[in-house]
Amino acid sequence: MSSSPSLQWLSLVGTIWLQSINSANSDFPVYSSQLKQLLSISQIQLNNLSFASDAGKLFGWLSGLAATYLPLRLVLLIGAAFSFIGYGVQYLFLANKISNLTYWQVFLLTSVAGNGICWINTVCYLICIRSFSLDSSVAVGISTSYVGLSAKLYTALADSVFHPEHDQKARAYLLLNAVCPLFVASAVSPLLRVADSREDGGSNGAFVAMFVIAIATGTCSVLGSIGSASSGFWSREHMISLGVLLIAPVVIPVFLKFREGFENKKENRVHDFTLDDVGGADRVVVSVLKNEGADDGKVKKQISLILMLKKIDFWLYFFGYMFSATLGMVFLNNLGQITESRGLSRTSSIVSLSSSFGFFGRLLPSILDYYVGKRGFKFSRSGLMATMMAPIAGSFFLLLKSSSLILYASTAIIGACSGAITSVAVSATTELFGTKHFAVNHNVVVMNIPFGSFLFGYMSAVFYQKEGGSNTCFGDDCYNRTFIIFGSVCSLGTFLSAILYARSRGFRSMVWEMEVDSDERMSDSSC
Repeated sequence: MSSSPSLQWLSLVGTIWLQSINSANSDFPVYSSQLKQLLSISQIQLNNLSFASDAGKLFGWLSGLAATYLPLRLVLLIGAAFSFIGYGVQYLFLANKISNLTYWQVFLLTSVAGNGICWINTVCYLICIRSFSLDSSVAVGISTSYVGLSAKLYTALADSVFHPEHDQKARAYLLLNAVCPLFVASAVSPLLRVADSREDGGSNGAFVAMFVIAIATGTCSVLGSIGSASSGFWSREHMISLGVLLIAPVVIPVFLKFREGFENKKENRVHDFTLDDVGGADRVVVSVLKNEGADDGKVKKQISLILMLKKIDFWLYFFGYMFSATLGMVFLNNLGQITESRGLSRTSSIVSLSSSFGFFGRLLPSILDYYVGKRGFKFSRSGLMATMMAPIAGSFFLLLKSSSLILYASTAIIGACSGAITSVAVSATTELFGTKHFAVNHNVVVMNIPFGSFLFGYMSAVFYQKEGGSNTCFGDDCYNRTFIIFGSVCSLGTFLSAILYARSRGFRSMVWEMEVDSDERMSDSSC
């Protein structure tokens, strides 16, 4: 185990780069219409392919088990290999390099690629949780927020590198989806370390710097998406700026490394043995002991998988997640057909817009958790999840209006709020069920995604084909009934999450509550 703050932060930077390319399935809406034509399949069959990527999460718990017995670097490379195989074989098929693939073979390959995402996620979560024992939720939130940039990065890379025509989009995206995760995982794996340290290590200033870089990255992404939507192309300046901002976080561990070297030189001098320095060392020990004592006061129950499945809180959490963030993912997966049905072009621009706002949505909980936590408040994950669900429900009802502006605005809101819920869910799992069995427990929680993806995706596909009378539908009626049902279901999800909050927090303030003493915490945990 390493306790060096520079290595600690270098590992966090590594997880950021991994998460930036880990959601390769998020670019599916861009090339889904072309894939539908190439494979000569119906809308329902296309929806099944969208579900296939989520179906891989049904076996995501395997990555949790593997992380218990295998080195995290090996778990990472296994996940990247799954993506390489799943998308790579499909690319070879579309490039006429291999013989014809059946529909069900494509389905299986997509599932394998989707499962690879779980393996990379598990590694990133565990690195952050174990390396930042005092600020694990903040570190996880920062790392997870960069997943929101995946669709943006893939669309920008595809348009800038390949300049694909409409009938070549699927091939370009499948190639990037196969190569990028394996390339980045291979490059980043040597950087990953578990820094088992309770010392501050300059985290306060480092977190502030990280937030500044992340906000600048998200702003650049949003502005580029808006510019692409209006002009139809990505500017070279935007691509360079985004690339620089993605590399920028490495400045933090480099700075910490130089500071470590400077401090080590000071410690080697003779006057380090003066009384002042001994007092300083004593202060460090006291600080560490205080941190350990504070952490001990927040010990949560460590709930195993079997016990978790017996708890009503788990099922409220499971269905609340399914009826909100998963519903938002289904909507985003269908953006290709939704924009096509409304006669709009440049699907890649609206997909990248949802990705950019998804980034900010995922980042927001970390910022709130860090700054509000420093002021003596406790951050309620279940409360924030319920708060983020209401705008999603409202956005689905707004989509009944046939306006391009409303489509863009609603897509941004759904992307941001779904991203926030996905980010908060990682910490909510540890808040509700502890950290000891997190790797398995959270992969079971996210099994709601394939179930919800199939159920709601299949329903929207049936309505689409019923209105269109063929494989292609045009007009507002293609998705109006779907939006009404989605809005109603998301309202139910809001209600379920409010109940979860009430059960776990005893009807206190909806999102914030003052820190309580250890006796009150024990009382809360028994609710």
